[in-house]
Amino acid sequence: MGATRSPRTARRLQSAWPGWWPWVASLAIFLVWVAGGIRFQPGFYEEVVMREFVGRFGETIHRPQPLLFYMPHLLHKFAPWSVLMIGIAAVGLRSRSWRVRSVFREMSPETFWLLCWSIGGLIVMSLIPSKRVDRIFPVVPPLCLLLAAQVATRNACSNGPVDPSSRSIETNETAHRAAVTRTSLAHVYRWSAITLALAILFTSGYTVWKVITGYRDHRDALAAFGRNVRHEAEAHHWRYDVVSAKDEGLLLYLRKTHFVKPTDAIAEWNAGNLDALVASKEKTTVLMRDLQGAAEQHHQGRGYVLITR
Repeated sequence: MGATRSPRTARRLQSAWPGWWPWVASLAIFLVWVAGGIRFQPGFYEEVVMREFVGRFGETIHRPQPLLFYMPHLLHKFAPWSVLMIGIAAVGLRSRSWRVRSVFREMSPETFWLLCWSIGGLIVMSLIPSKRVDRIFPVVPPLCLLLAAQVATRNACSNGPVDPSSRSIETNETAHRAAVTRTSLAHVYRWSAITLALAILFTSGYTVWKVITGYRDHRDALAAFGRNVRHEAEAHHWRYDVVSAKDEGLLLYLRKTHFVKPTDAIAEWNAGNLDALVASKEKTTVLMRDLQGAAEQHHQGRGYVLITR
């Protein structure tokens, strides 16, 4: 016979709350990373802490978006599963005569935690003025688990009472309610299968379409441009920098950690500290007037050019 659990231990095992240690541990790791970056990486405080973190709560550095910016994007990016979740929720509310309070009363702690995780993340990200579509993607995993919990809840309801004494005294009303629940579960499974087929069809078609258009439109032009610039810089031992641009991936392709302002690029060039510059076509027109001894541009790629002496 196993050891008897105390009431406190039993409540802890049934609860979905993991305690404070995962939150404290995650915050500690993040703070260590920030402190290490500030201490050992030049420019980390200005570019990462002030610009990327603090700047997102203002409206000067990053472009602010409306409060409900993420709602249509989440419905679209998570489709067709988002539509299925709304449909299952509507079916559940209808079976309870649209009594929302009863839904929360019957909800398990695990499902309630997934609901708080999803809605809480959406609310927090929506309150931040600076928004971008890909920043809401971390909300998708708890939504997937929440969808699985919705289907599992409908399945549990369709099984009816498991106690033999309950089965023996089951009334006609409860039998009718169980039959209705089993019918709604069949509908949920049917619509889940249709949604899965649509998701597979859409994802496969979208992937094939992106590959075809990528080859046709030469989507690798920026990567090829960065590779050519690096090869020439290594061959000629150039010291080069990248003038601030809208494509952040340009830094990755050119193996640089930060952009330089046009005024700083001009000063470094005229002082003889730079042998080449990468800039957009628009900024190149302005830079060429102030760069001493700058040669013609070449290696054009997706709106960017290489300026040499």
